[in-house]
Amino acid sequence: MLLETEPLATKQLDAMGDAKLVLVLDQVTDPHNVGAILRSAVAFGAAALIMTSRHSPQESGVLAKAASGALEHIDHIEVRNLADALGTLSSSGFQTIGLDSEGPAELEASFSGERVALVLGAEGKGLRQKTRETVDALARLDLPGAIRSLNVSNAAAIALYAARAHLLKG
Repeated sequence: MLLETEPLATKQLDAMGDAKLVLVLDQVTDPHNVGAILRSAVAFGAAALIMTSRHSPQESGVLAKAASGALEHIDHIEVRNLADALGTLSSSGFQTIGLDSEGPAELEASFSGERVALVLGAEGKGLRQKTRETVDALARLDLPGAIRSLNVSNAAAIALYAARAHLLKG
């Protein structure tokens, strides 16, 4: 049996409607991590995953397997320029929060808006300098153990949980 399929349609940044929670990835290239992030994003009710056209994995069997069915339940938005997209999100009422293990504040103390865009960077490199300069806030996960940073998919899950808790309070 042969099945020919088309890639899932991507949406434009202005098509998010009344979304309250979105995830933005800054050059996260590992399809296993992106798939796991997609799964967590859907589980915690994120409306969209925003990635750059370049330096992001293509939809593939590896990504789909890691996402465990989540690909069909979340909007995919590809942008050419991440800094411009973050500016658009901010002007649309999203508080953009970049996660950084050396961030000046704990994530939970950083939330202030009714709409949240969590921004996560690549393994090792983290957020690019321009992204760090563009987000509204830099925050860290408060990790009491000897290891100060997590795999990006684990960090995404924890951050999504915290963001969802904040949005449910508001």
